[in-house]
Amino acid sequence: MSTDTARDARQQWNAWREERTETVSAPYGPLALTGTHWLADAPEGRIPAISGQWAEEAEAVRLTATAVDGLTLDGRPLDGVVRLRPDKGPAAAARVSYGGRKLVVIRREGLWAVRVFDPGSAGRREFAGIDVFDHDEKWELPGVFRPYGSSRRVSVANADGRERGLGLDGELAFTVAGTEHTLQAALEVDGTLWAVFADATSGVSSYRFRFLRAPAPGVDGRVTLDFNRALLPPCAFADHFICPFPPPGNTLTVPVPAGERDVVRG
Repeated sequence: MSTDTARDARQQWNAWREERTETVSAPYGPLALTGTHWLADAPEGRIPAISGQWAEEAEAVRLTATAVDGLTLDGRPLDGVVRLRPDKGPAAAARVSYGGRKLVVIRREGLWAVRVFDPGSAGRREFAGIDVFDHDEKWELPGVFRPYGSSRRVSVANADGRERGLGLDGELAFTVAGTEHTLQAALEVDGTLWAVFADATSGVSSYRFRFLRAPAPGVDGRVTLDFNRALLPPCAFADHFICPFPPPGNTLTVPVPAGERDVVRG
């Protein structure tokens, strides 16, 4: 890599870091999550510190509220019954709000939950940045994506202690110090790739596991893997996320001193 190319790569990485910090520390970013409430665990339909009556149905969440409850739907006071589908996009775009908080409806393996994002969370107040490894061009690696004949689903532990299914569509192969390594990866709707992995730095000089995203592979499967942009999972920012742990085979035996290391709290 030429000097100019290396300088451009570092500048782009620095810009990515700044954008990443802004995203996680936004009013309704990951640091704002204060609770994930599974409706199956709330048979009376009550969510702590949140008004309204919440009930799960086969294809929606039924929310019942009166004007005095203080809930809003699409910016207007809610008075009556509404059926809510899972929220798409960022938490800031969630349909239901309560006292400045956003209430995000999610569904995981047929179970419904409501997440509470509070701009006044302790996580946002205590956030002092994201610690990272220094940018190193040698961790921008050529790789190849080898799709499976059909998608697979494996059961993996999640950060909340439960096991859930994780969809996998193929493996990413790359070489470190002359040895080939592979990571099982999922193919996203837009064609990009996503993998959850651990390595020899995990739990030592970096968080216990991280995410890696890669662009859509070429027709020959070739793709660039930039470990300088390895991401902390959402559960590194708030305990109420349910991030999947690495599936079998996704714990690398080599250290990967690149990308995000951990959250810094003041």
